[in-house]
Amino acid sequence: MSFALSVRTAALPAAVLAALALPAAPAHAAAVSVTATVETAPVSHSGDAADDPAIWVHPTDPAKSVVVATDKKGALEVYDMTGARIQRITGDYGNNVDLRGNIVVSADDEAADGNGAMHIYRIDPATRRLTWLKDVPTEVTAHGICLYTSPASGKLYAFPNSTSGRVEQWELAVNGDAVTATSVRLWDAGSAVEGCYADETTGKLYLGEEDVGVWVYGAEPTAGTSRTKLDSTGSGGHITADTEGITAAGNRIYVSSQGSNDFTVYDRTTRAYLGRFSVSNGTAADDCEDTDGIDATAANLGPAFPQGVFICQDGSNGNPGTSGNQNFKFVPLQRITAQFG
Repeated sequence: MSFALSVRTAALPAAVLAALALPAAPAHAAAVSVTATVETAPVSHSGDAADDPAIWVHPTDPAKSVVVATDKKGALEVYDMTGARIQRITGDYGNNVDLRGNIVVSADDEAADGNGAMHIYRIDPATRRLTWLKDVPTEVTAHGICLYTSPASGKLYAFPNSTSGRVEQWELAVNGDAVTATSVRLWDAGSAVEGCYADETTGKLYLGEEDVGVWVYGAEPTAGTSRTKLDSTGSGGHITADTEGITAAGNRIYVSSQGSNDFTVYDRTTRAYLGRFSVSNGTAADDCEDTDGIDATAANLGPAFPQGVFICQDGSNGNPGTSGNQNFKFVPLQRITAQFG
């Protein structure tokens, strides 16, 4: 029901004006709480060092799957599903990392050329260790990155992006140890971007503009720059800036709402907002706060994670018994999906 006021509000007392004021935007609905069952060994560097995880599913033995994660102060780290570190590659200042198949790519904005670079590796399923293949200088100051295998062509693409708002799409061809990289698209998304997720099931690229929200582009190189908004920060949106982590698993999309220490959930088909959850202190691991990167998969990862896993970077890592350096938390995916259908 609506009605009109015919009085001259300028003549009304302040108390009356306050009573007539429109109500403030409603606060975000309370997040449901889940707990992690595993946390990784802390990264070696102190301060804001850990940032982004990527899950690699072993092709024949799910329990031997690993998580590749960044220590952006100088290392790329590989963890098993118990959280133990099994490899540390020094000299990689990658801020974000992603993978498809056995190919891993980190986005390093500390590269010597001033523009940044993509560091390209291959995982050996027998050893679960990464081998460096090539460094590819980028036209953007590579800060965030996500990979995409085109369901139409089968080609592999990478999307390095920058705090300047620039985004680039590269076609990567890996033949043995040889890598060919070709830039195929370059555009400006606005202000600082970082988190992104390229979805083979829908052909869409989800890109987080940190202080604005999440945009949806076409992921194919011919898609152009038209976009729609998944969700926004500020009034009318459900994300509290910064928005730095985006992933999908099963029929859900997940976004890191860094400023509220929780994660928003969307339907992967309709993109409807479904709610939010936080990762809280539990008996096996402490909570996730001030989260940058996230990743998730609904694949079987062995007895500990038979229905998949959600992984979040923890910006504080206050769990007693650790060094306090940042790390990553593993949540059985069913603990989240049970809350959202």
